[in-house]
Amino acid sequence: MSDTRKHVEVCYTPGEYNYFQPGYEIVVVIDVLRATSAICAAFDNGIRSIIPVPTVEEAMEYKKKGYLAGAERKGQIVEGFDFGNSPFSYMREDFKNQEVVLSTTNGTKALDIAKDAEMVVVGSFLNLDALCRFLAEQDKNVLCLCSGWQDKFNLEDTICAGAISDYLLATGNFTSEEDSSVAAKYLYLSAKDNYFGYLKSSSHRRRLKNLNLNEDVKYCLTPNQTDVIPILKDGKLVKL
Repeated sequence: MSDTRKHVEVCYTPGEYNYFQPGYEIVVVIDVLRATSAICAAFDNGIRSIIPVPTVEEAMEYKKKGYLAGAERKGQIVEGFDFGNSPFSYMREDFKNQEVVLSTTNGTKALDIAKDAEMVVVGSFLNLDALCRFLAEQDKNVLCLCSGWQDKFNLEDTICAGAISDYLLATGNFTSEEDSSVAAKYLYLSAKDNYFGYLKSSSHRRRLKNLNLNEDVKYCLTPNQTDVIPILKDGKLVKL
């Protein structure tokens, strides 16, 4: 009897994406610290849509046209922009029902690489349970694409991807074959009781702490603060 289960796998960096595609109808882009967390926070706060762009130059072109535009590189707001990828910067009243443009070091690059997939959704700890339930209902192959750090492996995105794959595997309707997925799942199982403590020594957490962004880190590592699932449609992120 043939196995009718769908696949869920974990890709650690955007640079490895082509090794996995094609074959996955749904790609979940994850950038826990902080782009996908900020995107989820933005939609939770009532933003209408977000246009993710891979380069600062593209973001600046939109800004010149009058768009609210943010850009972040190496954890800091790029000069000439009003905001970066802190979730707290999207909790302003004047963002409600607006269209915003965003470029970040890792997250918007991953979104750009995945944009031709059948469905691209945004994942973080903030919307973890809602996203897992949604993915379980779709009956499609799922690839968790970690944004990493400048095309290198990072812990927090991998742990979040491991949480998603662990949930889907537990339904019995999914299977997983790649060692990357097995490792992600076990990292998640090691970290799940205390993400904040487990990630204390992670490189990006240290990077953000040095920039006095510890509150951002705490917020981004606190699961299930929202049920929103941002989805990429015609080059824009909108609420599912």
